[in-house]
Amino acid sequence: MTLPTKLSFLRIVLTFFVMALLFVDGLPAKIAALVVFLIAGLTDWLDGFLARRFNQISSLGILLDPIADKVLVLGTFLAFVQLRLIPAWMVLLIALREFLITGVRLLALNRHIVLPAVKEGKHKTISQMLTILVVFLTLIVQEMAAPGSIPHGIVELMHAGVLVCLWVTVVLTIFSGASFLWNNRNLFADASGR
Repeated sequence: MTLPTKLSFLRIVLTFFVMALLFVDGLPAKIAALVVFLIAGLTDWLDGFLARRFNQISSLGILLDPIADKVLVLGTFLAFVQLRLIPAWMVLLIALREFLITGVRLLALNRHIVLPAVKEGKHKTISQMLTILVVFLTLIVQEMAAPGSIPHGIVELMHAGVLVCLWVTVVLTIFSGASFLWNNRNLFADASGR
């Protein structure tokens, strides 16, 4: 197994630490969750860089990299839903898209075709990561302040910022999913012809 592939596996493992830390009370745990999330996000960039730099691109790595991204993003979003920080229906839309695309990737893999990540998917992943960072920062600011010390208007503004980021993420997620399905529509034509 190549180092980039090991980094993708590490990203999946780190996701569970992020989720666990989010459910621990107190500011230090929330900051630690953010730090672990950032490290996990760094592995996403690093595994791609190392794979290209040292020509360690493998079929497993091409498949595992986007799956590790999905685990990190969905795991963190689901923890935020459980903490009542973001609406569940938005995360449900994101999750449905991710499961559908993973299913298409597995269908292609069954035919010995590896579908790499595309530009729209990368933009979607960046928007999801940025949204998660905004939620983290909002959570940490609220943890730092004494209860009731943040003016109501500021609290509303922070929540509105989170909601705007989520809307952008949902739109990009749906658009990238539709684009992926359209670009790989021949897989479905092949399946119906069998």
